[in-house]
Amino acid sequence: MDARHHRYVPSGFVMAHVVNPIVGRLGGTLVLIVPGRQTGQSRSVPLGRPFDLDGVRYLVAGGGETQWVRNLRAAGHGQLRVHGVTTSFHAVEIEGPERDRVVAAYRAKQGRTVEGFFRQLPDPSDHPVFRVEPSV
Repeated sequence: MDARHHRYVPSGFVMAHVVNPIVGRLGGTLVLIVPGRQTGQSRSVPLGRPFDLDGVRYLVAGGGETQWVRNLRAAGHGQLRVHGVTTSFHAVEIEGPERDRVVAAYRAKQGRTVEGFFRQLPDPSDHPVFRVEPSV
């Protein structure tokens, strides 16, 4: 894997230690629950608003190759909690033109809230994307 696949924008202290814990407890935000790749213990990460495109839910890593991306890639599955409802899913990482299309739509929909990430990581390939598929 080349160096660009390890690029990410780290969360600032206030975001990681104040905002995310509060937002994660609120019912309207999407929370990813995924096993840690080293411990296997569940890790919860608030991801903001759900992102759906053409009837498909995606998880887009605006911040790049974050810990949740690495954990989800290793596990291949997780849970999503929104409005107090938790659903298990299988994650399929997408690449190439499909990823680029989803990243462009995500960037357009999220607007200014994600522009800082894209200023630091302008290449769509720096933003991993996972298609959320129901667990069987």
